[in-house]
Amino acid sequence: MDIATIIGFIAAIGFTVWGIMDSGNIGNFYDFASIVIVLGGTVAATLIGYPLKKIIGAFKAIKKAFSAQELAPSGVIGQLIELSNLARREGLLALEEAGGKVNDEFLKKGIMLIVDGTDPELVRNILETELNFLEERHGEGQAVFESMGSYAPAFGMIGTLIGLVNMLKDMDDVSSVGPNMSVALITTFYGSVLANAVFIPLANKLKGRSSDEVLVKELMIEGLLSIQAGENPRIIEEKLKTFLPPDIRRNYKKEMETEGAL
Repeated sequence: MDIATIIGFIAAIGFTVWGIMDSGNIGNFYDFASIVIVLGGTVAATLIGYPLKKIIGAFKAIKKAFSAQELAPSGVIGQLIELSNLARREGLLALEEAGGKVNDEFLKKGIMLIVDGTDPELVRNILETELNFLEERHGEGQAVFESMGSYAPAFGMIGTLIGLVNMLKDMDDVSSVGPNMSVALITTFYGSVLANAVFIPLANKLKGRSSDEVLVKELMIEGLLSIQAGENPRIIEEKLKTFLPPDIRRNYKKEMETEGAL
């Protein structure tokens, strides 16, 4: 579970509610018609802009925003080094049994291609093609939430215009101007909150998750090709460490030193 996402949502809602209650009554910010205009309009515009299958896929991907990263880059490097040592001792065919125990389908596919004696260039092409389609699928989910983040404020403004039109029609009744103006502005409030506290942050979180996953997959491709080329495990480790940011690289080094001491 990703604590940062949960804390962020709770904080966004909490600070907004606190600000409202500190300066007024939270009941003043409830208007059912405004909710229907903003939320309903945002969903409707998204349905117009994207196939239903892609929208469902995007909402299924939300769980990735709340889940911790499944495979850490440092863990993948360790796994690849183990495979490299095995291949060096017993040959590439020995990887078949190890590949059957691997949980990641991408890594398993790469191992099986190597075991089958596939040309290295073809292995790279196959895995990079799959990686490109993975990025494309992730991009579609991110685009759905980015679009919803732009639709919500727009429908908030539409709701405000509707409210202003109704207010101007009742200008003869001075006492109704204040309440009507308040309702008109609430739709803009709903649109801004949905965009900036829900849809856009979700799109950014999914974008970050996608970048992390792509990095791990690139590590796998480079590691597998190095194993197939028969490179020394130490050389492979140093090569793969160049993919890591400095802080993760330092942590990886400490982990390896700790394991070596044990």
